[in-house]
Amino acid sequence: MYAADQLFATLDPTLRKLELADVGTVILADTVGFIRHLPHDLVAAFKATLQETQEADLLLHVVDINDERQQDNMLQVQDVLTEIGADEVPQLIICNKIDHLPELTPRIDYDEQGKPMRVWLSAQTGAGVELVQQALVQRLRPAMVNLSLRIPPSMGKLRGKLYALNSVTAEQPSEDGQMAMQVRMSQVDWQRLCKQVSEEYGDSLQAFVQ
Repeated sequence: MYAADQLFATLDPTLRKLELADVGTVILADTVGFIRHLPHDLVAAFKATLQETQEADLLLHVVDINDERQQDNMLQVQDVLTEIGADEVPQLIICNKIDHLPELTPRIDYDEQGKPMRVWLSAQTGAGVELVQQALVQRLRPAMVNLSLRIPPSMGKLRGKLYALNSVTAEQPSEDGQMAMQVRMSQVDWQRLCKQVSEEYGDSLQAFVQ
């Protein structure tokens, strides 16, 4: 890991794998934090780093609830997300530092449809941290699809894409040379893959679903 005594010595996001029950493998991308009055020469690089949020299934927006400027900070984040075209990506608000406010306890807030919208916790003490995984499962589980595909030999690139998404749960060659595959992925990834196949091969990916 690279470190230096300078502002944003590296803008590279940190990627980690997380296994969630009933969801499977998810990738957590920890981007750089937001800062007011970002130096002009870092604006382009800062926004470029955040572009990957457009491809996310869910954004975890961590908020310091002990900061009196929390509302302004949240609005600033939303402004940047809108500017880079990621304002429509679903969000889960993580309300951190409840240890500074004794009246608060770890909990999950749900919307009218029973969907987790906020998690209250303390990263410092660990109180409520386990609720994040619980909320992630509830938010991501409904968006998963399980499919059986038969991929012809001519579409080896598609097979590579499926493995790149960590979506292949089983694979077996068939007598006709096709590859029978069991895949599990997010609905967002499936829709994105369908679009890519249509553009690259001129075929509908749905045609390969068994």
